[in-house]
Amino acid sequence: MKISKPLKCQSLIRDIPDFPQPGILFRDITPVLAAPDAFQELRARLGEEAREFNPDKVLGIESRGFLVGAPIALDLGLGFVLARKEGKLPHKKIRCEYALEYGSNVLEVHADQIIPGERVLIVDDLLATGGTANAAAQMVTDLGAIVAGFLFFIELEFLQGRKVLAGHKVVSLVQY
Repeated sequence: MKISKPLKCQSLIRDIPDFPQPGILFRDITPVLAAPDAFQELRARLGEEAREFNPDKVLGIESRGFLVGAPIALDLGLGFVLARKEGKLPHKKIRCEYALEYGSNVLEVHADQIIPGERVLIVDDLLATGGTANAAAQMVTDLGAIVAGFLFFIELEFLQGRKVLAGHKVVSLVQY
């Protein structure tokens, strides 16, 4: 689902060409995070959308998913789970390797942070190819929980990541 109500903070998203490598146009949200009114608008809109998923827990994907996901969890009175890059979590964990639009990576989650049967909302700043979000979903289901859906600030539609997440509710606030 695409949100049609425009965000004022969208005008602060900065385009960075050729980052992190040539040919990639990076959508930089740091100006949104640096402006308190803009960050609050983003937080409020993501929180409104998150309620519709009826989650029991929120999972944020490293690293900007932490910045947008943790406030949602707090606003909804829910626990927050970190999906981190390989080697960053100190306790018993599960892992999932996935492809990026420009390489591959590994995500890990603490195995005791997700309880079987919980509805977990997966949050990140950006939906590109869907590989990272799909890896997070795989770990959620491997731990016996239910993927409540996916919530993103930005979606790069031309990369068709939504197709990778087919079968789940996907909401993005801004599309390119």
